[in-house]
Amino acid sequence: MDQTLQALGGIVLNGLPTCFLVLLLAVCVKYVYLAPLDKVLKERHRLSEGAREAAAQSLRSADSRVANYETALAVARGEIYAENAAFLKQLNAEQSGRIQAARVESEARISAGKAAVAEEAAVARQSLELQSDLLATQIADSILNRRVA
Repeated sequence: MDQTLQALGGIVLNGLPTCFLVLLLAVCVKYVYLAPLDKVLKERHRLSEGAREAAAQSLRSADSRVANYETALAVARGEIYAENAAFLKQLNAEQSGRIQAARVESEARISAGKAAVAEEAAVARQSLELQSDLLATQIADSILNRRVA
């Protein structure tokens, strides 16, 4: 058993430099390789989060601007529709006035035409009455002249 312990002591003694080298290598890897890598990864994460936050802020700002533009567009459309409605109302009023004036003028012409026709009819009646009296007289004369002759 003594030999086994001595052999074990020799193995441990021979393994100590390797163990120290492994520990030294682990410390070197940690501080030389992993620490800067961790630092770079943290910086990358910070920058990517910053970029994400900036993108989100930009998106919120764009959404806000779009909402403002849509509101302004809706207001402008409302104003345009109101102006169009007022213009159409004015145009309809003017058109109604013209139609009314044309109606009054046509009624006046019709009345004047009726009066002219009535006057011509009265003149024609008088003329016909005179002519009928003359014809009646002529017919009576011609009938009486035949009996006498």
